[in-house]
Amino acid sequence: MRVPVVVMRGGTSKGVFLNFDDMPANRLLWDEFLLDIMGSPDRRQIDGLGGANSLTSKVAIIKESELEGIDVEYTFAQVSISNNLVDFKGNCGNISSAVGPYAIEQGLVPVVEPVTTVRIYNTNTKKVIIAEVEVENGHVKTEGMCSIPGVPGTGSPIYLSFTNAEGAVTGKLFPTGNHIDVIQSSKGPLNVSIIDVANPLVFVNASDVGLTGSELPHEFTKEKLIELEEIRSIAAEMCQLAAKEEATMKSPAVPKMTIIAPPGDYLDVTGIKREALDMDCRIRMMSMQEPHQALAISGAICTTAGAFLENTILSEVININQEVVRLGHPGGIMETKVDLIAGHISAIKVVRTARIILEGHVYTKKNYKIAKVRSQALA
Repeated sequence: MRVPVVVMRGGTSKGVFLNFDDMPANRLLWDEFLLDIMGSPDRRQIDGLGGANSLTSKVAIIKESELEGIDVEYTFAQVSISNNLVDFKGNCGNISSAVGPYAIEQGLVPVVEPVTTVRIYNTNTKKVIIAEVEVENGHVKTEGMCSIPGVPGTGSPIYLSFTNAEGAVTGKLFPTGNHIDVIQSSKGPLNVSIIDVANPLVFVNASDVGLTGSELPHEFTKEKLIELEEIRSIAAEMCQLAAKEEATMKSPAVPKMTIIAPPGDYLDVTGIKREALDMDCRIRMMSMQEPHQALAISGAICTTAGAFLENTILSEVININQEVVRLGHPGGIMETKVDLIAGHISAIKVVRTARIILEGHVYTKKNYKIAKVRSQALA
């Protein structure tokens, strides 16, 4: 089959973008279809479009929306590299930043210059994301002076606002009902905070798991990753997402394992020294059981919201006295901005860049009955 695709970078992630109309008509075939396109399971993803990394094995499925006040509906899929698994449980904030530009270039929303606002409904979390995209001469503007850690060069800024993002996956701000839980891992009792804003995260203090919080991705040992995955799996069971023995297979993407430490000097992955005075905390995340090379946007949103909550692991580490939160991650420092109304968070905003890398067709190994006749003609 010959299927229309667009490959896009969104923030520090890269993914395959598909129109909903070009997906298999039978929803039960979606997993097989996406595994086929991405070349999974295979650690090199040599026979598909996947990039052999969790940050580049992502898919966005977009459709024009009939919902009132919504422009497009967006479904995110995290495609496993080494297993026959596609995880639809959570969202990816970085990939979300490319949804607006995709919708504009595909003619799914009318172009308004100089900035087109795209209201996005994420079907995974049932939450609304508002994207502000710069346009010029009828097309998405890609050149600009905005730089983000983890991406070479600069681009045009895309502003994402996450509104009412609490309980995105579990339906609760605190999935267990507790601000701090004590779990029993093989290393003994451990305090964790499980918070669900944009995506559920399980937070631990770096010192409680024998880390400093300044570690770079290559510095995590295999033994330490196994220890962290055990903690995450216990949290997954506490969130009722999967039994702890099955969490790695059945819910590998959420909750996301997150290590927090107070501000401190460190060298980022490019060798630049990051100063403690320039950040409010150090943060290290796991992505599909591997260290994240930067920081997930949904992770930044959840951490920012958590910083304003009392009596959590975060409140022990982060002292917030401003509306801008600065998160020191392996790729650099990410800033988020909080909109407060009567002391409560109404939205959390981040800035990203995105661009189209390729537009064309992918050839699948099997034939699938596609949703719309217009796509069948391309098969």
